[in-house]
Amino acid sequence: MPSRSVEVILKSDIDGLGHKYDIVRVRPGYAWNYLLPQGLAELATDGAKRQLAAHLRQIANKLAQEKAAAEQLAASMSGLKLQLKMLAGKEGKLFGAVTPQHIVSALAEQGYTIERRQVSFPVPIRTLGDYLVQIRLHREVIVSLPVEVVPTEED
Repeated sequence: MPSRSVEVILKSDIDGLGHKYDIVRVRPGYAWNYLLPQGLAELATDGAKRQLAAHLRQIANKLAQEKAAAEQLAASMSGLKLQLKMLAGKEGKLFGAVTPQHIVSALAEQGYTIERRQVSFPVPIRTLGDYLVQIRLHREVIVSLPVEVVPTEED
């Protein structure tokens, strides 16, 4: 009887599946048709697991430094509140929606450099008001930033 799952080692973070260097079990079709051809994972053979363990021992210090830097950045962002000015109709509905790029630009004005992929919205932002936006600085460090969406002033 064929195996119903395959063990793979992730080579990058994949939402809903795991983080880089995690060993996860997936369906064979997902592994053979997507993860392996795209270079997102490798088969978790005994040799690959030993090699991963040795690699993790080597980079453990680097990973700890990355986490400490992310925690320091999170502490500096703790009191921050962003205000985004967007075009909106009379009912408060936005023309378009707030995107991760809007958040990245607003944070850049405050002196913070993050990437679009680090920003996520629990709910889509399509109206004026106050929202919480998630910023993933590290796999274990997530900051919730309050964002106020206000209408642009017209001349």
